[in-house]
Amino acid sequence: MAKMTVNENVCKGCGLCVSVCPKKIIRLSPDRLNAKGYSPAEVVKPEECIGCAMCGIMCPDSAITVER
Repeated sequence: MAKMTVNENVCKGCGLCVSVCPKKIIRLSPDRLNAKGYSPAEVVKPEECIGCAMCGIMCPDSAITVER
């Protein structure tokens, strides 16, 4: 099973990971802000992650790690 994690302190909430996720399981947090004032990305249904790592590839700040 794959696991996607976001370093919330680095994430700037650009949403690129949300747009490329083939399973549509990533969103920008509707109720949390990081120390820089951005809504960080989060996985809504982690059990559905297929480990494709498209989110990590697209992240301009390398805030996403995908473990397979």
